[in-house]
Amino acid sequence: MAAESGGEKEMESKSGSNRKLIIGAVALVAVVAILAIVYMAFREKPVEGAKAITIEVTGKSGAVEKYELNTDAQYLRQAMEEADGLTFSGTESEYGMLVETVNGDLADYNADGAYWSFYVNGEYCNYGIDTQPVEDGDAFGIVYTVDSAE
Repeated sequence: MAAESGGEKEMESKSGSNRKLIIGAVALVAVVAILAIVYMAFREKPVEGAKAITIEVTGKSGAVEKYELNTDAQYLRQAMEEADGLTFSGTESEYGMLVETVNGDLADYNADGAYWSFYVNGEYCNYGIDTQPVEDGDAFGIVYTVDSAE
């Protein structure tokens, strides 16, 4: 009987361990679900409808070109595509376009530490051009920037 009693205790211990593992997994799923709901509720949302915006490009030479447009674009990339005379290109990735050239100026970080900085209403953009929302009255800045660490 002593051998059976030890086996029963071992099974109870494994059963308790499995129960804790299941509870932990359920709790993790619940936390992830709550975080997803909070993100969806508080993330920046695009605004649909007619918007008047400005896009100001400061090129490699320091020359500034200003584009004023009325747009229904929800995101910055769409507005950039609509801006008459503004040209840009880059590399597509899973995160959207990485802008490399604007109005003929190539920013090559590997060559000289240069990159394009994007601003909205004077603040550094927290999103890429494919996900940066556009709202009426926004002023966007696209600035050729050289990393001072280079």
